Amino acid sequence: MSESRIAVISIIAESRVSSAGINAVLSEFGDYVIGRMGIPYKQKSVFLISVAVDAPEEVINAITGKIGRLEGVTAKTLMSKIRNR
Repeated sequence: MSESRIAVISIIAESRVSSAGINAVLSEFGDYVIGRMGIPYKQKSVFLISVAVDAPEEVINAITGKIGRLEGVTAKTLMSKIRNR
């Protein structure tokens, strides 16, 4: 496996129903998750989630892809330029 990268995955969920799918994916890749923060934005009826991960680039892309394919969910990743030593 390639060297790991530190990244933040930003998720916007349009419904609380999406949370089960998001949690399932994050549990599947739980060994790579550093931490997460969720903010319900009640005025707009959306949920904002940030997930910090330390994983190989392929794994980060897999997490983002699986979450982004869930209905009513958008996910994007910001990766650090620093690769783990």
